[in-house]
Amino acid sequence: MAAIGVHVMRSCHTAWDHVEPKQGQWTWDTLDKQMNFMASNHMEFGGILIGSVPWDKEHSKGLPVDNLPAWSNYVFHVVQHVGNKVKYWEVWNEPPNFIGPKQTAVDYAKTLVSAYDAAKAANPNCSIGLAAKSVHINFIEHVIKAGGRDHFDFVTLHPYEVLGTVADGAGTEALFINIVPTLRKMLAAQNPAKTNVPIIFTELGYDAGKSSQRQAEALVKAYTMGIAQGVACIEWFEGRDGDSGPMGLLDNKGNPRPAYTALSQMIKYFGQHPAYLGCILLNQKHYSFAFRGPQSPILATWAHGKSSDRIDFGESVQIIDPLTGKTISSTSCDLSAAPIFVVGVPNKLLSEAQSNKTKPLPWNGNYAEAKSVSITMGATNDERGLHTLSGDAIAADVIAYGGPARSGGVPGGNAFVVDPGFLSYAGEPIEVTVVVRRNPANDNAGFKLVYESTDGFKNFGWYTVPDNKQWHTKTWKITDAEFVGMWGYNFTLESDGNVYNKYYIQSVTVKKLNQ
Repeated sequence: MAAIGVHVMRSCHTAWDHVEPKQGQWTWDTLDKQMNFMASNHMEFGGILIGSVPWDKEHSKGLPVDNLPAWSNYVFHVVQHVGNKVKYWEVWNEPPNFIGPKQTAVDYAKTLVSAYDAAKAANPNCSIGLAAKSVHINFIEHVIKAGGRDHFDFVTLHPYEVLGTVADGAGTEALFINIVPTLRKMLAAQNPAKTNVPIIFTELGYDAGKSSQRQAEALVKAYTMGIAQGVACIEWFEGRDGDSGPMGLLDNKGNPRPAYTALSQMIKYFGQHPAYLGCILLNQKHYSFAFRGPQSPILATWAHGKSSDRIDFGESVQIIDPLTGKTISSTSCDLSAAPIFVVGVPNKLLSEAQSNKTKPLPWNGNYAEAKSVSITMGATNDERGLHTLSGDAIAADVIAYGGPARSGGVPGGNAFVVDPGFLSYAGEPIEVTVVVRRNPANDNAGFKLVYESTDGFKNFGWYTVPDNKQWHTKTWKITDAEFVGMWGYNFTLESDGNVYNKYYIQSVTVKKLNQ
């Protein structure tokens, strides 16, 4: 990692049972060796405050809320021992994952506050991170309301699933690039003093077992759009295979994958701290993100969704393939899902990108002032601010990164996301209307509307499609929607077994009721 210019790693082994396996018995040798090794490779690294009471079998699972004094003592000693070698401390990994079965945001808030107070007592200059799985902004909101307000200095997210929809060609770049703005909306509403705290993706990756090339493409897209939206740091999961299958930049034998080359090329051309200049749509369709690199401005671009196109830059530019490092000079190129870098960007494109810097990323139009968004199915779907995703692609990503504990219900065959400009975090009453009918065989068919709410995913119970004689319109009024795209979608029509194939959808509409 150091050889290609990576200077930040997530953590050494700072978990409770690693440093205090028995009460009052501190074991620092392994941690000290790890920290010395990291320092010898010029690596900065953070720490994770995590663990149940190691010596208490009765309370050996989940958050240590039954013995917060012992937890506080662990936090104080590990932060004191490490000193200024670690600035950023995450509290837990991916809550509400890996907590007790009956534990809630209230329990995490107690754990967070205890850790914050103890860590600051040990080292007032350290920073404490409020953590959540995926893009679970709803959970962070609950933690703040439950007592966590002002007891954090940064926030961590792990948006695997949203990145997966982008990498798999769902065209959801606008959803990914709105993760930080959506989180900041919530912070502004619930904890204004923390509105602008750093946002860190302490895990983000893509399964090379699906495609090593697509993993590399996902990496470039993740860093490009992460930097563009203001993510303070992205820690790719992972350096080398070992924890969760083929996720590494290197395989389990240490051989580099295309993603390793892609990251090295990003560091080479973008530098350690590239400045985002803005975004343009090439051929009025394909996102192209401009940055000021260490030597000159650079564009990172790829074809939107699963399309391909020919791009004419109007003058000769240098085109770099980040997956191989190959460079050519040309006035035009074929654009596909595989990202390219463009150096020697024409001034006209740079000026246009800079004029768009503060504008939202368009997704087939601007729906910020729309009263409703809709999708009508057909050979080419008519998507007007409402988009459908591949249920299979989402399910695969959920399974790849933790199984059902990550989702609480893997989405089915019909998942939808609204344009973030239309509705994101800020809740207001809406209506969701679907037009459906049974298949020609008139098989029994139905589904549940499952949606993101202020209290996680909810549903209205089972709806049975009456028959196949006509198209049937079903409308639900929702007063507690809180769309943040935690799993890469906002709502889904969820069925059982083979029922997905037993009805057809003509259209879906989401309407704001206050307009």
